[in-house]
Amino acid sequence: MHNRVSTLFDVRGKVACVTGASSGLGRRAATVLTGAGAKVIGVARRQDVLQEWQAESHGDTHTISYDLCNRDNIEDLARQICEPYGYPDILIHAAGINTREAADDVTVEGWDTTLALNLTIPFFLSKHLLEGMKKKQWGRIVNFASLQTTRAFPGGIAYGASKAGIGQLTRAMAEAWSEYGICINAIGPGFFKTELTAAVFADPERASRNAALTCLKRNGEPEDMDGPLLFLCSEASGYVTGQVLMVDGGFTAK
Repeated sequence: MHNRVSTLFDVRGKVACVTGASSGLGRRAATVLTGAGAKVIGVARRQDVLQEWQAESHGDTHTISYDLCNRDNIEDLARQICEPYGYPDILIHAAGINTREAADDVTVEGWDTTLALNLTIPFFLSKHLLEGMKKKQWGRIVNFASLQTTRAFPGGIAYGASKAGIGQLTRAMAEAWSEYGICINAIGPGFFKTELTAAVFADPERASRNAALTCLKRNGEPEDMDGPLLFLCSEASGYVTGQVLMVDGGFTAK
């Protein structure tokens, strides 16, 4: 029993791919997994920032510069992801965009970009990378949900629709693929300071109001994501699939 407990969160030697690895919570996820001994492929659009992350990381890493809004070459991206270490065991979809357009100002272009990056890519990239997980009868896929998976925020029509879709996509992917030993879940961050939420945290009064809305009365710190992420990426979550784990300080509990 003791030996099993000591290895429950062990990801050493696992191959992990993290989209959105250049910044925010995607970068945090890539860094945590690298530090825990996984071989990590970071995917993002900005090669210079990816290289900064790689230089700061202490472990086995590889980077791929790719515009994830481009759905036409997703099969080629999957091939590139498999080149350095083979098929990934762990796939984290952290790339995302929030245009913050008011309902009356939403454009077709903004809508399409948001849905493509936040909802379409997590499904189709997973689909192209399933073969290795099926052969091993083991895999972990972690989608990124949001407070807006279940709550409506101003300026969040397209983003909220995409993140509500992530909740159902996670359940549907689990129904389709978990029989192969692939656990598919989503993690739902609350108020964390990232590039995506910079506008929110630029207003100290607004940031304080958000903190007050949580049960813990504070906003999230990057390290608050580490434990939940390792749980969903390891053997510890072996009987957990199709779930959305909210890491929000209790915001959605109220």
